[in-house]
Amino acid sequence: MVGAYEKLIADHAALQSENAVLKEELAQMQEQMAWLKKMMFGRKTEQSSVIMDNGTQLPLFPGMQTTAVKKAEETVTVPEHKRKKKRTHDDWMSALPVEEIEHKEEHPVCEICGSEMEEIGKEKAYDELVYTPAQYRIRRHIVYTYKCPECGEKPEHDDDSAAEIERCNIRRAAYPKPMIPGSFCSPELLAHIVYEKYGKAVPLHRQEKDLASKHIPLLKATMSNWVGAAAEQWCQPVVLKMRELLLAGNVIHADETRLQVLHEEGRKATTESRMWVYANGKLNDRSIVIFDYRPTRNGANAQEFLKGFHGYLVRDGFSGYHKVTGVRHCGCMVHVRRGFVDAMPKDRKSQQLSVAADAVRYFDRIYHEESLLKEMTAEERYKERLAKIKPLLDELFAWLETVPVSGKGKLTDAVHYALHEKPHLYTFLENGDVPLDNNRAENAIRPFAVGRKNWMHCNTANGATWTAILYSILATAQANQIDAERYLTDLFSQPAGTIILPFDS
Repeated sequence: MVGAYEKLIADHAALQSENAVLKEELAQMQEQMAWLKKMMFGRKTEQSSVIMDNGTQLPLFPGMQTTAVKKAEETVTVPEHKRKKKRTHDDWMSALPVEEIEHKEEHPVCEICGSEMEEIGKEKAYDELVYTPAQYRIRRHIVYTYKCPECGEKPEHDDDSAAEIERCNIRRAAYPKPMIPGSFCSPELLAHIVYEKYGKAVPLHRQEKDLASKHIPLLKATMSNWVGAAAEQWCQPVVLKMRELLLAGNVIHADETRLQVLHEEGRKATTESRMWVYANGKLNDRSIVIFDYRPTRNGANAQEFLKGFHGYLVRDGFSGYHKVTGVRHCGCMVHVRRGFVDAMPKDRKSQQLSVAADAVRYFDRIYHEESLLKEMTAEERYKERLAKIKPLLDELFAWLETVPVSGKGKLTDAVHYALHEKPHLYTFLENGDVPLDNNRAENAIRPFAVGRKNWMHCNTANGATWTAILYSILATAQANQIDAERYLTDLFSQPAGTIILPFDS
């Protein structure tokens, strides 16, 4: 009997342990399912006004009481600022050509007495913004030839065989050679093709169909060859110069995303390659964005690209960046905050006791204080950060170190990630020009990720390299608010190798 009783006790303990494990796994699965549903069907925004129920007036920090009296006592001092004048339609319309259409009567007659009326003035009724569809035409180069009548040798004998023999100096007029030998490609057409694919994410096969509907049988393979020539001969020298200027700066943002290359030596078609992006700091007077294709996600790729750079590298928590030496590593506040956003409970009523929601409020307070420093100089921002933001950061991590987390789950992952990145999240306090997050690189890489949904993959490694070069040109031009298609037209109109930077155009 004693043995049977001990066996029942042991079985009971085993079942309790198994039940606890199954409950933990179920909770984790439910959390993952809720997150996947949110990613699939919900809003992707991480704004606090959306993810939190502002109507409940939740406390900014854990343990704070939210009474009506205390709320009334709390005040936030906002420095004086001048509101920017709202831009009207007339501001941007003034830069466009105007076509005036006059509406007048030839012989106006008074409908009351029948007398002829006199013109006394005119006024603008309204403006219309007119779009003219693209037109295709042939630019035919006619070259004249010239002969010098004084040069040449006259025949010594006037026999019939030599009468027609005369050697003269004959010359053609100077004319530009085709930008791509043997083709009918023009700078305007190539700029349009490149901009459609890399600026508007329209794959070449869709452009082929669109051109065919206009009775222009331009094949995808032909356009692909032209795009490769544009990348190698005209755009690559520009990107190399941009990289030189980027490495000479003080702040660089880095990020990477996946890319599939179908035909790459020694790799399967299903193997994912990587497209890296590097951008200078957002406080510069000009923007530089450079894409760099690499077959792998190895951090040595970033080390190779950033060779010679000794400033501040702003990046996420990917361990590969630790291979980059000679730089000051800066963590991304948004990535840390995002972990807690994902860990927030689906039921907003539960946010009152949610650790994740409390952490998000800490980050919101930090970003609020940072938003008040935008108009300051780097030195002023440096001092204000030490006085106002550093204490908030200290309080945040002092609290996170006391948060009890265990097992698996998004909250556990968020807390561990935050504590792991803690040393790098403090680096921005060293320099007023260093931002809190890596949003600069994430925003730069977003157009590539959107375009990838349309063209899906690159066929060869050369094609991936061309893609990186052309995305660098387009992203930099657009970041500097330059008409990218017009810039490409100007660049392709110059001899190959000419350097026109997409922020000096």
